[in-house]
Amino acid sequence: MKILYTIAGFYRAAGMERILADKANYLAAKGYSIVIVTTDQRGREEAFPLDHTIRRVDLRINYEDHNGDSFVQKLLAFPFKKRRHRRRLNKLLEEERPDITVSMFCGDEGFLPGLKDGSKKVLEVHFSRYKRLQYGRRGLWAIADRYRSWQDGRVVRRFRRFVTLTQEDMSYWGSPENGCVIPNFIDNLPAEPALLNSRTVLAVGRFSYQKGFERLLEAWARVLQLLPFRHGWKLRLVGDGEDRRRLQRLADDLGITPFVNFDWPTDRMGQVYREASLLALSSRYEGLPMVLLEAQSYGIPAVSFDCKCGPRDVISDGEDGLLVPEGDVQALAEALYKLIMNNTLRHAMGRRARINAARWDRETTMQKWIKLFESI
Repeated sequence: MKILYTIAGFYRAAGMERILADKANYLAAKGYSIVIVTTDQRGREEAFPLDHTIRRVDLRINYEDHNGDSFVQKLLAFPFKKRRHRRRLNKLLEEERPDITVSMFCGDEGFLPGLKDGSKKVLEVHFSRYKRLQYGRRGLWAIADRYRSWQDGRVVRRFRRFVTLTQEDMSYWGSPENGCVIPNFIDNLPAEPALLNSRTVLAVGRFSYQKGFERLLEAWARVLQLLPFRHGWKLRLVGDGEDRRRLQRLADDLGITPFVNFDWPTDRMGQVYREASLLALSSRYEGLPMVLLEAQSYGIPAVSFDCKCGPRDVISDGEDGLLVPEGDVQALAEALYKLIMNNTLRHAMGRRARINAARWDRETTMQKWIKLFESI
């Protein structure tokens, strides 16, 4: 069976790219023929290794050329890019003749179901139903976000199957008849869990609006005010992105720079997790955060905003971590302080997190994908 995946780019060390690489490698090992199609690769190497049998094709649409442009500039350029995207993808599908085409919801979802290459079309979404509205933009951008969010709701019903990561998110899409819930997974349960004695609070992700790290820095400033002699605890942010300098300036303004580390992404994340005692997630929206699954596998309790979607599917509040109301910075600070000061509770939650991580087994999840593919 030949499966073709479409995604914007494959060069960032981000959750969606990582889970696609893991799925593609698993399927390739099972004998599936896999093609990954990108629009904005620009010759850059993939962030995660791929099986030697997996082919990768870039359509050279380069939507990112217009990042930072005004609303009007994007409005003028977008239709031309979209037509080129449709034409080139249609040509490729006619050549490749895949049995199934899977869209990662990266720009082709509006026209893909209408392409008559004969493949069955599947759409999988890795973000919340309300992602576009959670940007909080104003003016013409707000109108565009509302329109595109409404349009998203119509698009999903045109696919043979529509896949979300959580039941919560599927309910926000109206639980369409073609809907199916398949979560992300972790490769293996690490042999060595975190010892939870490092006095480090870890946060991982792209330095962007979505991840809300400015809210975490504000919460951390409040935690430091409560800690007696500050106890040697540090906040470790691992990632990169457009907001790096702004976040560093905010740490300076808050007077907490000596107690915050801004670390670059690394291919040694196992060691990063083992050096942490707590995980903090301050996102405004998610799909199913891989960082929460990975932290659980290392036995690290998490403190998270109860944002849409994912944290409540992963964290059992009060058992293996703590959930606080979305956007409540004071509650986030209090939850972090509680687990910092209560060593016994932190370790008990860590043990339970490690046990609960068994839910995210790769084999169980991939069998769901195989069953879906074979059913259509």
